[in-house]
Amino acid sequence: MRVLGIETSCDETGVAVFDGRRGLLADALFSQIDMHRAYGGVVPELASRDHVRRVLPLVDQVLATAGIGRDDLDAVAYTAGPGLIGALLVGAGVAQGLAFGLGIPALGVHHMEAHLLAPMLEPAPPAFPFLALLVSGGHSLLVDVTGLGRYEVLGESLDDAAGEAFDKAAKLLGLGYPGGPAIERLAASGNPARFRFPRPMTDRPGLDFSFSGLKTYTATTVRAHADEPAAAADIARAFSDAVVDTFVIKCRRALKQTGRRTLVVAGGVSANRMLRAALDALGRECDARVCYPAPQFCTDNGAMVAHAGYLRLAAGETSGAAYAVRPRWSLAELLPPVSAA
Repeated sequence: MRVLGIETSCDETGVAVFDGRRGLLADALFSQIDMHRAYGGVVPELASRDHVRRVLPLVDQVLATAGIGRDDLDAVAYTAGPGLIGALLVGAGVAQGLAFGLGIPALGVHHMEAHLLAPMLEPAPPAFPFLALLVSGGHSLLVDVTGLGRYEVLGESLDDAAGEAFDKAAKLLGLGYPGGPAIERLAASGNPARFRFPRPMTDRPGLDFSFSGLKTYTATTVRAHADEPAAAADIARAFSDAVVDTFVIKCRRALKQTGRRTLVVAGGVSANRMLRAALDALGRECDARVCYPAPQFCTDNGAMVAHAGYLRLAAGETSGAAYAVRPRWSLAELLPPVSAA
């Protein structure tokens, strides 16, 4: 089965082809970061319009790279949510139109499930069951994964997700958008001993996250040292250390609670090198394997959508002609494919 995947949930247009026997045949991505940087964040209407311009040329590019034609496709998968409603509708409309014209199935994919399964694109993929930490611009989740569509959300952010917190901290420091990579670069030269920021919700039981208070603490510290330009790197380091330590503490608890010996880390923030180093150390401490997607598949991309769609279609899932999209869609609502239930 060859599945075309289309990702348009936010500010990146991703298209890829996944083959059940040969793996990922081709993928392409167009990022809108340069366009949105001038506004300090994603402008939904501009994002939707740019997806309209980019998605079909990327489909043609990916098919040419894979050396196949549209008639060689067996199905189309697209991101149905969560995400920006207008952006989601662009991908859904194109996917359903292609599928109808070719007489093949189209399947809406959950964006976070696609992220969760992205490490399975790697040469040594993790096997079920495992614990998953999903960290992105809009989500921070700890999930116990026992199979495809079998997800128990153990903890989630009660306010800002980690990616949002990185973006807001970067804005406070005058670093621009996107904030995560900018904070990481600046933190590398910071003094880790100068400031210590709070590790939110780590002094109480449970696996939920909260980053809004950390953002406030960062703002207060930035104002207190506004006349010290050199303090910015130290503040970035303290902020990064606080976020990373929070994830390590919560993952340690979750590994102990579930007894899992594999930790999958995915989503845009999973590309952060400080976070990876700390979680690798946790894996050694807990005798657990830690798995990540390749860096290019941490952020939104078509490969993860094509792959997730393939897994569900191969397991017997079907999808009708309607292309309802869901800007809000909890991972806990997903069910296994019919034949796997």
